[in-house]
Amino acid sequence: MRAPAEHREIAVGIDPARDWHLPLAWASDEAHRRGLGLRLVVAVPAPPHTRQVDDTPRVKARRREGAEALAAASDWARERHPGADVAADLIEGPPVPAIGRMSRRARMLVLGSRRLSRTAEILSAGSTVVPVTAQAPCPVVVVANPEDTTRQPPSLVVGIDGSESSRAALALAYEEADLRGAVLRAVAVWQPPVFLLHDEEVALRAQRRMLYETTAGWSQKYPDVVVSHEVPIGHPVEELARAAEHALAVVVGRRGQGGYTGMRLGSVVHGLLHRAVCPVITVPAG
Repeated sequence: MRAPAEHREIAVGIDPARDWHLPLAWASDEAHRRGLGLRLVVAVPAPPHTRQVDDTPRVKARRREGAEALAAASDWARERHPGADVAADLIEGPPVPAIGRMSRRARMLVLGSRRLSRTAEILSAGSTVVPVTAQAPCPVVVVANPEDTTRQPPSLVVGIDGSESSRAALALAYEEADLRGAVLRAVAVWQPPVFLLHDEEVALRAQRRMLYETTAGWSQKYPDVVVSHEVPIGHPVEELARAAEHALAVVVGRRGQGGYTGMRLGSVVHGLLHRAVCPVITVPAG
């Protein structure tokens, strides 16, 4: 199905102060696979304690650095995929709302990660990954490490908990697996409660039934995608990160109802952003 005109781009945030090659490589390859345009974005923040961007030397330097980073990144993306449709935007304002606005018209948003601790990420004025991921209406991909392409066949992992958001994640995971010729591992982690009120095997059977019911019917749309169904026992963050250790990516839902959603962003999504060694793709419900 052809995406709406306003969703015909993969957007990627470029941080002039950090190495942008990994997120840009992921975004460039994804745009190439899907036949979409690529939009590079640099947000130039205003000086501290001011409400408007001014023309101080510091801001001028940031603008210059941003423009130089965009030019270099655009050239690099075109070299990686000759003929690529590449656009670049230098936006003035705080990065989180600026990139958040860009995500409203993107098919997918790609960000790099500095691998900060949770406390450091919350306190860092330059942190964008968690707030943008929580707010973006499109799928967000966070890339901290290269994809593991050494394992054959390649695989993708999708976390399933029966929620609307995990169903949306499953839809995208099937699409990605089909595009990449990858095996899809559908994982529904069962975390034993503190006080088990019923037989463990009964609970596991219920979890397996939920997993098979959630994935039912997708093989008709994607007959070439090989799917495995897995119900490990443990903490969802640990088990999903372990399953995705050698995967191309791990796909999970956010903002739904269920075990992978918790607070606004979700405890499991937040945990995977810090624990998973592969790219993390989060998908909003609907």
